[in-house]
Amino acid sequence: MKKYIIYIGILVVGLLLGWFLFGNASNEETVHNHNEAVEKNQMWTCSMHPQIMQPEAGDCPICGMDLIPAEAGADGLTADQFKLTKNAMALANIQTSIIGHSKAEGNTVKLSGKIIENEESNVVQVSYFSGRIEKLNISYTGEKVRKGQLLATIYSPELFAAQQELITASSLKESQPELYKAVRNKLKLWKLSETQINQIEASGKVKDNVSVYATVSGTVSEKLVEQGSYIKQGQPLLKIANLNTVWANFDVYENQIDMFRKGQEVSFKTNAYPNKAFKAKVSFIDPTLDVKTRTIKLRAVLDNRKDLFKPGMFIEGNIELTNAIKGDISVIPSSAVLWTGKRSVVYLKKSLNEPVFELQEVVLGSRIGENYEVLEGVNNGDEIVTNGTFTVDAAAQLQGKKSMMNKEGGKVMTGHEGHLGMDSKPSNTTKNHSNMNERIEVSEDFQNQLKTVFNDYIKLKDALVNEDSKEVIEYAKSFLSNLGKVDMKLLTDNAHSHWMTLEKELKTSANSISNISNIKEQRNHFKHLSSHLVKALQLFGINEKVYYQFCPMADSNNGAFWLSKEEKVINPYFGEAMLTCGEVKQVIE
Repeated sequence: MKKYIIYIGILVVGLLLGWFLFGNASNEETVHNHNEAVEKNQMWTCSMHPQIMQPEAGDCPICGMDLIPAEAGADGLTADQFKLTKNAMALANIQTSIIGHSKAEGNTVKLSGKIIENEESNVVQVSYFSGRIEKLNISYTGEKVRKGQLLATIYSPELFAAQQELITASSLKESQPELYKAVRNKLKLWKLSETQINQIEASGKVKDNVSVYATVSGTVSEKLVEQGSYIKQGQPLLKIANLNTVWANFDVYENQIDMFRKGQEVSFKTNAYPNKAFKAKVSFIDPTLDVKTRTIKLRAVLDNRKDLFKPGMFIEGNIELTNAIKGDISVIPSSAVLWTGKRSVVYLKKSLNEPVFELQEVVLGSRIGENYEVLEGVNNGDEIVTNGTFTVDAAAQLQGKKSMMNKEGGKVMTGHEGHLGMDSKPSNTTKNHSNMNERIEVSEDFQNQLKTVFNDYIKLKDALVNEDSKEVIEYAKSFLSNLGKVDMKLLTDNAHSHWMTLEKELKTSANSISNISNIKEQRNHFKHLSSHLVKALQLFGINEKVYYQFCPMADSNNGAFWLSKEEKVINPYFGEAMLTCGEVKQVIE
């Protein structure tokens, strides 16, 4: 009995000790977990309206949808900062680099141009007397002629009378030498040779037709008359070009003029010889500006004795800037810069280990090759986005942060409030049309070319809706082809800089789509293609109404945009599964 009482006592003591030791620890852990949850300060947001941030779960005050937990990593960011996921960084191929001092040497400027005839070696063969062309010995343009070759025979009443004067004067040359000399000189002024004059005088007979001989060797570049034509004194007969030397003419934009000097070396290539590089020196810089294209001509003389260069050939040249710009300068890649109106902006990476970004306005100097001199806004050691800049800007707009088209930041607009992140004023219409005061004025021809590219985009989008990856590849290739046909010479300096950056991003995204057959991966790249193309439409316009649409469920609930010609939502990211998911975010007029 005593034994059982002892056992029971030991058991009770053990239970009491366990309660004191472990029960208290459990309470402390519960309190600790509660405090940790409070410290995390979990925020809740709406997948359709990410500008909504609430401290507790509930319904979205705009659309009534259930709120979802906001991304945990957003804590500690300032009002203008935002964060991207590592997956988004990888898909958009977003790259950054650190700003430092870099010498201008080694930077080159790419120029486009073409081969033309050397005007200094061109000759216009004219008629020195009136008459009718009895026979034209040149059959076609491009025919080669040599100096002294018979070009044509001409019947001339004036020359007929002058020959009779010579025959008469030759019989009086002893008594009237001055008259005889004057008649011979008259024939010489009509470009008859000494041999021809002596033959007329010796024969004593007047020739009905007189021969015209080439005064230079070269290639006939233009026939200006035909056999049987009546011509006047001084009228051009043929244009003859000497192609032993030709000119390489390059177009230089207005903001590049001060970078070039006579004597600079230019290397260039032509499609006729893609694996061969040629070199020449700048011999002339046009002192006048073409007011239509806002360019000047930069010229180099080329040795063409081997007949390699044909007038009309397109060429691409590179000129080193070492002779034009000297000294140490701070530069940033042109791919890092976004322009809107007079503003130039870049995106700074604000965290060493995390993809946290913030928009920064900069003041730029001269363009040096593929770089810009930076005067204000960033410092050496700052890390900036150099690839995928438009994608980062689209993320800033989506999260309601300061962005290229939204100087102040703020909430993301819905379809009935205006454009995503743009400064818009309410209107009386159901949907507010965006204030496009940032739009750059361009020619209608350029807008039509951009519209052709946009039409290929629409076909590509429809192929994604139909989940036809082969058609997606086909239209992506057509998009690239028409993108390459856009004539940048139609743009002014300011517009040209914008388009160069956009074109590079569009080409990269379309290339990625055309090189893969997986529909999911095609849609990932289509998202980036859409974000770049909408910038082009916002800046340049295509004289057509375009709907900018958004689905919050696309891209694993990160949301994605696309462009459409119709207001009705047909979602290219899900196919039949979620065909109508989305809404209109902006109407681009």
